[in-house]
Amino acid sequence: MVSLIYSAICSIDGYVADEQGNFDWAVPDAQVHAFVNELERGVGTYLLGRRMYETMIPWETMASEDLERSSVAGGPSAPDEFAGIESATAEFAQIWGGIDKIVYSTTLNEVSTARTTIARDFDADAVRALESEAVQDISIGGPTVAVSAFAAGLVDEVRLFLCPVNIGGGLRALPESRLDLQLLEEKTFDGGVIYLRYAVR
Repeated sequence: MVSLIYSAICSIDGYVADEQGNFDWAVPDAQVHAFVNELERGVGTYLLGRRMYETMIPWETMASEDLERSSVAGGPSAPDEFAGIESATAEFAQIWGGIDKIVYSTTLNEVSTARTTIARDFDADAVRALESEAVQDISIGGPTVAVSAFAAGLVDEVRLFLCPVNIGGGLRALPESRLDLQLLEEKTFDGGVIYLRYAVR
């Protein structure tokens, strides 16, 4: 059964970026990145806000570059962790390139990535129609556009990666409204990141 999934990497106090828009503390290590890649293999469509889309654009040209670098990094003199993150990023770039993308923006006039369309407004009925025809999961990226999906009752799952850092404020990962969640899965990584997967009740 196809699910509509909201995923976010956030601080322990629930923010995806600090008050200056920085999220360098959220960069996943090789272990977390490899796990994310396995999750993303089941996704057929990304629903993205403009800011999230612009953050993700560099992955479009990373595939061939990272594959070349990963083969070099994988040589006998490369540290295991370096080789691991190079391999994981190259793998994600390939996954990203194979997924359809819908970007919600009132200001964006063109896109620079393949398999991408622009929608001016978040239309809940259109998303429901998309979900009814989909054969793979749909992922929502970006907390601003996710607010509309939560408000429309479209989100089936929430997947959070909690980083071991408290930033004190910024852009919230979850809407400022009540959500009743059921824990389905949890995993702790060596670097201190905790993965939590919830069903939305």
